[in-house]
Amino acid sequence: MPKFRKKPVEIEARQLTPETVDSIKRWIGASARIHTDGVPLGAPVKLAIDTLEGVMLADFGDFIIRGVQGEFYPCKPDIFAATYEAA
Repeated sequence: MPKFRKKPVEIEARQLTPETVDSIKRWIGASARIHTDGVPLGAPVKLAIDTLEGVMLADFGDFIIRGVQGEFYPCKPDIFAATYEAA
């Protein structure tokens, strides 16, 4: 079976924390909003992000990535660490 390797691409990413929620919302713009539907009172908030695949929810600790076409999407920390390194 043929094998393929990802092309090296630099991306921008920021980690979602309670301290970075507002700056990440400003960075993403109108396609990011606080998600509260079904979130228990006092639970950590989630950030809803409109992506090319639909709305995705980001938890604290997730990385928010701006892709090569300017699109945004969340990435779990373990996947981010296995896929990306500092440029």
